[in-house]
Amino acid sequence: MITLFNFWHYIAFGIGFLVFGAGVFLAMQQKKPSMIFSIIFSVALITVLMSSVSVVVIDKYTKVAKLYKLDNKRNLSTEEIMYSGIVKNEGNFEIGEVTFEIKLVNKGHVSGNVKAGTFYAPRGVLNFFDFLTSDESRREAKPQQIVHEFVVAKNLKPNESKEFRVYFPYPPYFSSVSHFSKVYAH
Repeated sequence: MITLFNFWHYIAFGIGFLVFGAGVFLAMQQKKPSMIFSIIFSVALITVLMSSVSVVVIDKYTKVAKLYKLDNKRNLSTEEIMYSGIVKNEGNFEIGEVTFEIKLVNKGHVSGNVKAGTFYAPRGVLNFFDFLTSDESRREAKPQQIVHEFVVAKNLKPNESKEFRVYFPYPPYFSSVSHFSKVYAH
């Protein structure tokens, strides 16, 4: 994953370094040598946590990607679906990667026809009677929700846009499908 830092990241890292330096200085002022390691460890942990949170928050507010003109077409001969659109950097800073996520949900949200088992089919839990069922009946349990992620742009400059087109297999048993799309800037 490409993550580009801007000057806000460097300011946050500088503040974290100052906090760490002040914590180490105060730890060295302690009279008990056993307390020095504890204080330095605590300050290091707080600094790492503070830096991690600040990177996530700064990324959220400085790297803004928007999705425009999303369109989908289904190719019945190859059983694929194609999504095309445009991603645009709406922020003032360069974005390292733009990830497009598409979620297909079979029957439910659109038609209001939500039934038990539509969204969750337990697969990892072994039932006591699983040894009595055949492999063919277990294969009939098909996923009703599919999520795909694609990196659609890299190193997107401010106010720059890029067209994309992605393909993936479309489950033939889906009907009345809901489409949910998102873009993430990293």
